[in-house]
Amino acid sequence: MPTKVEKDAITGTMTTGHEWDGIKELDTPLPKWWLYVFYATIAFSALWVVLYPAVPFVNSHTTGILGQTNRDDLAKALATPDPRQAEYRARIETASLDEIRSDASLLAFAMAGGKAAFNENCVACHRAGGAGAKGYPNLADDDWLWGGSLETIHQTVQHGIRNPDPDSRQSEMPKFGEGMLTAAQIADVADYVLSLNGETPSAEAVMRGKAVFAENCVACHGENAEGNRELGAPKLKNHIFVYGGDRATLVQTITGGRGGSMPSWKDRLDPATIKMLAVYVHQLGGGE
Repeated sequence: MPTKVEKDAITGTMTTGHEWDGIKELDTPLPKWWLYVFYATIAFSALWVVLYPAVPFVNSHTTGILGQTNRDDLAKALATPDPRQAEYRARIETASLDEIRSDASLLAFAMAGGKAAFNENCVACHRAGGAGAKGYPNLADDDWLWGGSLETIHQTVQHGIRNPDPDSRQSEMPKFGEGMLTAAQIADVADYVLSLNGETPSAEAVMRGKAVFAENCVACHGENAEGNRELGAPKLKNHIFVYGGDRATLVQTITGGRGGSMPSWKDRLDPATIKMLAVYVHQLGGGE
């Protein structure tokens, strides 16, 4: 309950005027050292706002008198190669891929650099260690859509797949559901593909699907569904599916087609880094 403000007889400190069950609240001042530290932090923050970027706007921010940012520092650091790496990077840039792989010191450097570049640029899609995800190929196995040689991987990394780069790999799976095949025919083809992978759909559906497959799919996937690396057409009989191998997903794939894209890295990464990436990916998945 509120009471009058008075001096406490024992401590000599003024009260706040609040009292609970006979206990009066003292208006004890903060220690001077605490106040001095508090005032110093206010002064420091005011100085920081003046010297460094601090106040955000909608599309920008104050730059501060010094104009220094960690991002600028990082850009300068990245623009200045470590002299200890310069020799190896120069050798990698002029060496062929086979020469890199056959030189133990260059291979070790390329693997370390390629792993770092992969973690920074490729993990978002292909996951750590190249394990892949739905819609993104697994790079840690020995199944390759476009080929697994060093030169082929280097081409893929450098120019990408289905992007505006004129040298990118181009192919497209048709959308068979848009007037090319009926829903029943698509379902039969899905059953046929399932049968190639050890499953046992209806024998009649498989026979119908095999006939439809022969008329519409062998041009890309081959008569025995072995795939075609020239077109990036995958094998369909090895239990490996980029988007999934269950019946519903196969029907969706046949109906709507697939056309995933990979960016071209030639304008984003320097030639030495692209070579190191190619060597690293080649080593990941039993490259050819």
